[in-house]
Amino acid sequence: MADSFASRTANPWSRARRLAERTPESRNRYVDFLRAASILVVVIGHWLMAAPHATRGELTLGDMLHVAPWTQWLTWVFQVMPLFFIVGGYSNAVSWESARRSGVGYAGWASTRLRRLVAPLVPLLVFWSLLAVVAGRTGVKPQTLRIGSQAALIPTWFLAVYVMVVVAAPATHALWRRFGITSFFAFAAGAVAVDAVAFAGGISPLRWVNYVFVWLGVHQLGYAWRDGRIAGTPRTLAWSAAGLAVLLGLVFLGSYPVSMISVPGEAVSNSRPPTLALLALGVFHGGLVLAAEAPARRWLRRLRPWTAAVLVNGTIMTLYLWHATTLVLVVGLANLFGGVGLGLAPATSAWWITRVPWIVLLSLALLPFLAVFGRFEQQSRAGGAGAPAAWRTVAGAALLCAGMASLALGGIGGEGPLGLRLQALVLTFLGFALILTPRAGGRSPALTRDTRARKHRR
Repeated sequence: MADSFASRTANPWSRARRLAERTPESRNRYVDFLRAASILVVVIGHWLMAAPHATRGELTLGDMLHVAPWTQWLTWVFQVMPLFFIVGGYSNAVSWESARRSGVGYAGWASTRLRRLVAPLVPLLVFWSLLAVVAGRTGVKPQTLRIGSQAALIPTWFLAVYVMVVVAAPATHALWRRFGITSFFAFAAGAVAVDAVAFAGGISPLRWVNYVFVWLGVHQLGYAWRDGRIAGTPRTLAWSAAGLAVLLGLVFLGSYPVSMISVPGEAVSNSRPPTLALLALGVFHGGLVLAAEAPARRWLRRLRPWTAAVLVNGTIMTLYLWHATTLVLVVGLANLFGGVGLGLAPATSAWWITRVPWIVLLSLALLPFLAVFGRFEQQSRAGGAGAPAAWRTVAGAALLCAGMASLALGGIGGEGPLGLRLQALVLTFLGFALILTPRAGGRSPALTRDTRARKHRR
C-alpha cells in the first residue's frame, strides 16, 4: 500500500529509477534503449524539418527538405522508422514466444499488444475533434484547419502500418521459424519485384503493395536479431555495408530519390509508399546498431542511462503521437501573436543557430501533454479486462488503420454540420471500440496469472 502511494506521488525520474532497479538481468536493455532512441530521433527530426516563416503578417509553412534540398541527405540519419520496426520484431518475438509458453492464445496476445499501441491515440483524436469543432465555430478557415490537423496527425501514418504488422506477427513469426533468414529475402524479393514492375511499367498504384513487403521484411530482421542470426561485429557490419551498397546503387544508378522521407512537390517518395531503398536503409541502420550491441548493453547496466531509457519508454507512444501537435500549436500561437520567433528565413545561418532553443522550447511545450495524457498509455499496460475475440481485434485493427491513414492524409476538418471528416473518424472510433472494449466477464489470462503469482508470494 505504501509502495503504491509512493509510486503515484514520486516524480517521473524517481518512478523510472525504481522500475530500473527492479529490471531482471535477463532483459535485453538495448532493445528498450533503441526503441526510445529511435522515437527521440524521429521527434527531433520532425521538429528540425519544419520551417515556418512569418513575414508581413503571412505565415508560410515550409519544409526544410524542399527549402534546402541538401538536407535530404540528412534523412539517411533521421529516418529511423525501419530501425523501430526491427526493434518491434525482436519485442514481438519475445512477447509471442512467452505467450505461447504460458498458454495465451492469439486473441489475448494481440489484444494486449494493440491496447498499448492504440489507447494513447484516443485522447489525441478527441482533442483534435473538439479543437476542429471550436475552430470552425470561431471562423478558422477550413484550409487552415486541414493543413494544421494533417501535420499534427502525420505520426498516425506509421502507427497504422505498425498495428497491422503486429496483427500479422504470429504468422510472420511462424514463417521465420520454418524458413529462417530466407523469409526476409522472400519479402525483399517481393519489394524488388514490385518496384521493378511499378516503375518500369508506370503502374504507380502497384507500389502500395510494398507496405507489405518492405515493412514485414524489416520486421523479419528483428526475428533474426532475436535468434542470433545477425550477431558478431563482422557479420553485422557486413549486413550494414550490404545495405549501404544497395542504397547507394539505387540512388545513384537507379534514380531513386535521395530523401528517405516524402518531400513536398516530388512525384516519387521512398516512404509513402515505401520503396526498396527504405528496406536497404533499414538493413544499413540495423547492421550498424547491432554492431554496437555488446558495449551498449554493458553501458546500460549503469543505473542512470538505463533509468533514462525506462523514463522515455514509459510514455513513448504519447511522446510520439503528441510531438507534432505540440509543433502545430506552438507555431499557431506564435503566429497569433504577430509571428513572434518566426521571422528568421529558414536555412540561413541565424535560423540554424536558433534550432537549439527551438528544440528546447518545443520540448518544454510537450511536457504538459506527457503529464496529462501519458496516464492513458500507462493505464493501457495494466490490463485487467478479458480480451475480445480474435475476429474483433483483427477487424478493429483494419478499421482503425483505414481511419488513421485517411486522417494522416487529409487531416480532421471537413464539410458538414460539425466541420469534421466524419467518415474517417467513424472508422477510427469503431476500430477503437472493437479493440479496447473488453470481453464481457472474465479477466485477461496474463493478469490472472500475475494475480495468482502475487498472492502466492504473499
